[in-house]
Amino acid sequence: MAAEEQVSEDTWEEEERVMISALEHYSYCPRQCALIHIEQTFDENIYTLRGRQAHERVDVVASRVEDAILVERALPLWSRRLGLVGRADVVEFHGGVPYPVEYKLGKRRDWRYEAIQVCAQGICLEEMYGVPVPGGAIYYIGSRARREVNFDATLRAAVAEGAAMVRTLMRQTWLPEAPNDQRCERCSLLDSCLPSVVVRPGRLRTYRAQIYRIDEGNGGDRGEEEGA
Repeated sequence: MAAEEQVSEDTWEEEERVMISALEHYSYCPRQCALIHIEQTFDENIYTLRGRQAHERVDVVASRVEDAILVERALPLWSRRLGLVGRADVVEFHGGVPYPVEYKLGKRRDWRYEAIQVCAQGICLEEMYGVPVPGGAIYYIGSRARREVNFDATLRAAVAEGAAMVRTLMRQTWLPEAPNDQRCERCSLLDSCLPSVVVRPGRLRTYRAQIYRIDEGNGGDRGEEEGA
């Protein structure tokens, strides 16, 4: 049994609760997760702007029946067991069984990070409604296609591990290293993260040495004048 699963429901303080969205951010890039959820850094670019506008369509609390299926939009979620909180874009109820649907901008892509997020929603729904939630889906707005996600044991373990890792990250006093790879190309935090600089400690030490370097000759003259 994972360490997270051994924790009682009343263990988590408010500051220890993990946002469900942070699980996707962490699995994609721990530094991005820290900048967003700890440093409260959020820079807009064309991709995040489009994503925010797309989510505004579903980020309104509503409950209605569509094609004989109860659909809840912007449903608050929580898990006392894992200390998770968040909100689901859409939850469909098929015969009383919740089915979370996470909306994403664009077309189908590398979905592993997004699968962790939607599985976390399913785990929360299981705890909230007391029924098994075997799967959910990611809906890609750009292609209008769904990708079914099976909440298997491996994915569930990734959620529990991710919650523990994010919680550890929140207790740190330093930022994780920048990956400086293809993940950075479309990241809205590129200018705040500066991956090409911080990824090379030697370069950063050189910059610091140049900034704080003291001209020995001037320093000596200044000291003699002060001591005169």
